[in-house]
Amino acid sequence: MSMENKEMQGKVPAVFFDRDGTLNVDTGYLHETDKLQWMPEAKEAVKYVNDRGYLAIVITNQSGVARGMFGEEAVQALHEHMNRELAGIGAHIDAFYYCPHHPEAAVPEYRKNCACRKPKSGLIEKACGDYAIDLDGSLMVGDS
Repeated sequence: MSMENKEMQGKVPAVFFDRDGTLNVDTGYLHETDKLQWMPEAKEAVKYVNDRGYLAIVITNQSGVARGMFGEEAVQALHEHMNRELAGIGAHIDAFYYCPHHPEAAVPEYRKNCACRKPKSGLIEKACGDYAIDLDGSLMVGDS
């Protein structure tokens, strides 16, 4: 089915990106904007996805929140920073979805075995509920 036919049906394909190790260098529990290092050609890959009419969506586990290493505000600030840097080349992430939970969390309110922690599909399902995503025409890009 052509892209025009998909859009006429109200469905848009997406590329779901893992974050650490895929878009940025995995430095371990990244949460400080000044420590962000992009993977080679990652920004250009996001622009490529944008230019072809796909949604660019990040799906990431952020157990540093559950471990008490940083708060959700730091995760959100980093994601905003990533989009500001992407804007410099005319690119953007349409949405960021993250799981702050861990079954053995140090922070009690984040201690759970949830459906949003990858490899479970809860975050992708949430994105599909928020956007009209054509799952058959979509793909996931990750490092593991």
